[in-house]
Amino acid sequence: MMIKTVNLQKVFRTDEVETWALNNVNIEIQEGEFVAIMGPSGCGKSTLLNILGLLDNPTGGEYRLNGEDVSTYTEAQRTALRKGVIGFVFQSFNLIDELNVYENIELPLLYMGVSASERKRRVEDAMNRMAIAHRVKHFPQQLSGGQQQRVAIARAVVTNPKLILADEPTGNLDSKNGKEVMDLLTELNKEGTTIVMVTHSQHDAGYADRVINLFDGQVVTDVTL
Repeated sequence: MMIKTVNLQKVFRTDEVETWALNNVNIEIQEGEFVAIMGPSGCGKSTLLNILGLLDNPTGGEYRLNGEDVSTYTEAQRTALRKGVIGFVFQSFNLIDELNVYENIELPLLYMGVSASERKRRVEDAMNRMAIAHRVKHFPQQLSGGQQQRVAIARAVVTNPKLILADEPTGNLDSKNGKEVMDLLTELNKEGTTIVMVTHSQHDAGYADRVINLFDGQVVTDVTL
């Protein structure tokens, strides 16, 4: 079992109001699955993804990653565990404008302390795989949206993560580039990478093995396709 949540809760509190973003969410995701998480805006999809990606802790309940309860990890512990285990792909690409394609992809390897020769090999492999090697010296603002998302996926896979979390990965792309991105994610999944994707798109959800629907912070359906 790669991912298991038990009565997962996330509550955002201010002086006047208490908002339950997640209310006793129970899900299980096996290694190698491709799972889409759907639901209306504000239903808790991104909050759930942030917790699964160790970007945030739950307010209550358990989150087990590879059998380990990580619910109460400190930020330093979460950061250490993310390295090389989880890759992220965002709707807005989240590339660094001041870095070129090569440097953006290389960045997570620098954080992991990978040697220069190994970094070079891995970055070149990732660029070739995503068909962006010809853009190696270009900066994000010199690339189309589809090319930027390819760079973002290359950055996500360069660490050989077991899990990729994708938040609306085609949200800023036209249909052609969107299809290419979904085909790339499908290919990674076929090679054994577990993928959890938040999407509003029924079309994109069709690439997944399962669709989990959230509503008001709760799982309302969990359907195997």
